[in-house]
Amino acid sequence: MLMYNYESFKYYIILLKSMKEESIFLEYMGDSPRMRILQYFIEGKDFDYSLTDLLNAGVSWGTINNLIPKIAELGIIVKTRKIGRATLYKINQNNLIVKQLIGLYNKLLLENINQLENKKVKVLAY
Repeated sequence: MLMYNYESFKYYIILLKSMKEESIFLEYMGDSPRMRILQYFIEGKDFDYSLTDLLNAGVSWGTINNLIPKIAELGIIVKTRKIGRATLYKINQNNLIVKQLIGLYNKLLLENINQLENKKVKVLAY
């Protein structure tokens, strides 16, 4: 039987809720279609995505069709394979800029978690 730590689970849900409402990464880097696409690739860095999948990043079809070739040309994403007519892309984790972006994303996320933990400690202290 799987047991959950209620306190950790509760704050994990709060963190997920706050991330959906407002992205810390986008707050720091700017909420633009390009950054939304980059965040989507960073969050799923182990997977490859079709252009249709990228609609989940909150960017229009026309914008995706404009930006993906530009981002691919910079070496930030790479084509991984084709399934039927769909080309799949993945973030290029060997690119130095991508490594820096992933590091920044992780640091911002950890800082947000630490802030939530500090708020939890203050609430429990009262």
